[in-house]
Amino acid sequence: MEPISLRTPLALLLLSLSAIAAVWWWLATPINLARAPIDPNAKLQCVSYAPFRGDQTPLVPTLQIGPEQIAEDMAQLAKISECVRTYSIDNGLDQVPALAAKVGLKVIQGIWLGSNRLKNLAQIQTAVRLTREYPGIITSVVVGNEVLLRGEMTAADLAANIRLVKAQVTIPVTYADVWEFWLRHREVYDAVDFVTIHILPYWEDHPIRARHAAAHVESIYKRMAVAFPAKEILIGETGWPSAGRMREGALPSRANQAKVVSEILALAKRENFRVNLIEAYDQPWKRQLEGTVGGYWGLIDAAQRAVKYPANAAISNYPLWKLQMAAGMGLSILVFGAALLTLRRRPWTPRLAAWVAVSISATAAGILLGVAFDKMFYESYGIGGWLKWGGLLAAGIASPMLCANALMSGRALPTFVQLLGPRDQRARSVLTFLLGAALLVTTLIGAETALGFIFDPRYKDFPFAALTMAVLPFWTLMALNRPQEGIRPIAESVFAGVFAAAALYTGINEGKDNWQSLWTCAVFVLLAVTLWRARDAQIPK
Repeated sequence: MEPISLRTPLALLLLSLSAIAAVWWWLATPINLARAPIDPNAKLQCVSYAPFRGDQTPLVPTLQIGPEQIAEDMAQLAKISECVRTYSIDNGLDQVPALAAKVGLKVIQGIWLGSNRLKNLAQIQTAVRLTREYPGIITSVVVGNEVLLRGEMTAADLAANIRLVKAQVTIPVTYADVWEFWLRHREVYDAVDFVTIHILPYWEDHPIRARHAAAHVESIYKRMAVAFPAKEILIGETGWPSAGRMREGALPSRANQAKVVSEILALAKRENFRVNLIEAYDQPWKRQLEGTVGGYWGLIDAAQRAVKYPANAAISNYPLWKLQMAAGMGLSILVFGAALLTLRRRPWTPRLAAWVAVSISATAAGILLGVAFDKMFYESYGIGGWLKWGGLLAAGIASPMLCANALMSGRALPTFVQLLGPRDQRARSVLTFLLGAALLVTTLIGAETALGFIFDPRYKDFPFAALTMAVLPFWTLMALNRPQEGIRPIAESVFAGVFAAAALYTGINEGKDNWQSLWTCAVFVLLAVTLWRARDAQIPK
């Protein structure tokens, strides 16, 4: 075989860097909207408000939010909205009307109803008192939020609670639920002064794509107006998440959130109906119940308390794309560097296929590093989440460099026995051990994720970026440097079966429109093939 000159890897490196730059330029292309989602010159009609920050959560009943924190939020929200909607009087939310009054905000006061009758009565009593203390500030009362959806109360009991509140206040009273439940429980309509419906295109039984979300809201609103012609209809919740997993063709993203909110607000102005957006601030605590997507419906960032989409600013899904692109290029250079440094210790020149494999791994890792880091930042919740996704990203960074070393030195992908088996069968090379450790971490985290998509998929994120970074180099190494002799290891065979089954089930369950799912399933298949082709054979020491 004729030796390959240094020009070949250098040319492949330049090609890799060019591909990384081109893809990131495309990913970061901003969008410009006719109407900014948040515009101080055109305030929102109303926005859902919850005060919880950081580790604060209403799931801790004893938590009380201080007035200073709520006052700070009210001052900020008064600049962008005319009104806030609350959902209960717990955790210090009974302070909202007084603090809203100081900055000129109106309040749609919520009463949280559940299966506990005594607590329901306490909520009602406090809310009624607040309406009397703050007339003109509290403009209406929402008696119960999605209690029918949760199945915690019958329609008859709900109507009785609504009438109980109406008898004690002088302002309009309503109930709020997903629009379908109004059609199923029409008796509630007779008890309310106006109808409050939730239209969340992302959460529909058949999820709606972002580009069709505003049209879907319009269609449902008109349908409800025909069904309930005698009373006003308020859209009490609508919006779009900025991060999280896809549901069929519905993709959470910064650009999609801004676009959907902008179009719904334009629709409401054109059709002259009231709309309340969900929600003011991102709520990290909701991720415990609804996964990543639950924490990112806010128009204002939870940590920085900054408006996500300032007026007159272009909107990009990756505002830090130049830094992400540069980091990806740096990783690509490191991968090629690992290959070249390995060659200095070898008297022979590897095949062209080995350099092509290095180039593929380096390019994929360089493109996906920024995406994977972005996903890790938004999708890691709690110590366990950071360890899991941080571990997968670490494996994704290490894998292309370690596989480049193995490709250049002619070593095969080690098996789990060579990593964890009897002492006399373990790899003695540090680099081989690290390569095996990266494979093991990828396999374990991947298997936990794959099983999650089978048994509890609704709120699971698709780790397509970091998983691809890790798996693609393993697959190329197995394809080129696979041992020709040895037995198929049991552990790898079992994991291969898990990944193959998960890919089949997840692909069917999530549907053909979910590209995050299809991508993840494709990587599961690559990993299954890689593990299935493994053979226990003595490796170079």
